Amino acid sequence: MTKLDQFESVFLAADKTALHYEKLAVEHVLVVSDVNDDAATALWQQVRTFLSVLDDPSTRWARLDGGGFSSVQQLLDIVDAEAPDLIVTYRHLHSSAWQWPHSLGEYLDVLTQATPVPVVVLPHPDTALALPHTVQNTDRVMAITDHLSGDDRLVNYALGFTQPGGSCWLTHVEPQAVFDHYLEVISKIPEIDTDSARELIERQLLKEPRDYIESCRQIAERSLSCEIGEIVTMGRRLSEYRRLIEAHRVDLLVVNTMDEDQLAMHGLAYPLAVELRQIPLLML
Repeated sequence: MTKLDQFESVFLAADKTALHYEKLAVEHVLVVSDVNDDAATALWQQVRTFLSVLDDPSTRWARLDGGGFSSVQQLLDIVDAEAPDLIVTYRHLHSSAWQWPHSLGEYLDVLTQATPVPVVVLPHPDTALALPHTVQNTDRVMAITDHLSGDDRLVNYALGFTQPGGSCWLTHVEPQAVFDHYLEVISKIPEIDTDSARELIERQLLKEPRDYIESCRQIAERSLSCEIGEIVTMGRRLSEYRRLIEAHRVDLLVVNTMDEDQLAMHGLAYPLAVELRQIPLLML
């Protein structure tokens, strides 16, 4: 390696990505259900309690009960006309498929991809699957992504949904299988020392999200009244995320949904959303 290469590497390593914090502004919330009358009112009250962190004199809460729409297109048209900042609903609207853990239902599959509005997805009320500590408040929030450093929107939403005095866990799980694959390739290149590569690459991969989380923690200490939790590790992502969510008794999981390069849901968002039926999700 030339001295120029060494200088460039040191310079790039010192260039740390920091959070650009913006206070979350949710001024219009639309609660969507497939029930009416007393059942719809009970859901409405439950949502207002669960998301009390968003309650503000300027926040407008609206509801769309089951009789107000009968097709995906009607729902999309109403969302377009209402222009909410947030939609709150649950899995398998107007469907009995909640009995099978294989999808979110056609309404949510389209809603989360056809509109840029973030959606809070609750466990279906008929499943009785919701964990006892969930749907009560948001004092334990976790943000999950496959590339945490620089994902300011995800982190700002997670911070904005965390109740004062609560905990916001920022999570980065580097995929072990991908790391092992590249190390296997490196082991076949004589010019590269495999042991050094393993140690140095792993250290740098985990250092970057840790540095980013530290910048988030500094902002939280100055401007917010919540605690920042750090989880940076390697592992099998889906099983590791499931374990972490259970271990930390998470009330709300925040994940990216939209992907600029494809119509399908972003990365691990869909398998997480389908499998983690016991807790509410905020799908961005």
